[in-house]
Amino acid sequence: MSDLHVRCATLSDVGAVLRFWREAAEGTSISDDHDGVARLITRDPGALLLAERDGLLTGTVIAGFDGWRCHLYRLAVHPDHRRAGIGGALLAAAEERFTALGGRRGDAMVLDENALAQHAWRASGYAPEPQWSRWVKHLEA
Repeated sequence: MSDLHVRCATLSDVGAVLRFWREAAEGTSISDDHDGVARLITRDPGALLLAERDGLLTGTVIAGFDGWRCHLYRLAVHPDHRRAGIGGALLAAAEERFTALGGRRGDAMVLDENALAQHAWRASGYAPEPQWSRWVKHLEA
């Protein structure tokens, strides 16, 4: 795995990240547009982590920290590169970021119907907390 490189995304990566998510991520997000991803990178340049192998984007994770909680989103590994440790490497980098920022617990958003993702999260030490539910209100822009 020594040829795997994890780095922070830059504004020049936005288009490639959006194309990658359309191919590799399960489901879509209301924020899957150029402005949303650019706003994330501008606001928190260390939050969007990219895994690359031989210059090819193979995985992503958003490691957001609001000063209180550590949130993980958009863990995605290209289907041709799964089961090669890329997800684990991304989560390790995210956890290192959180620890450096003073974070104490990471939480992840995982689709209920995505059994493959649930397996990957469990293998990395994450587990659902049945006493919690995600409540959402879509805001008008």
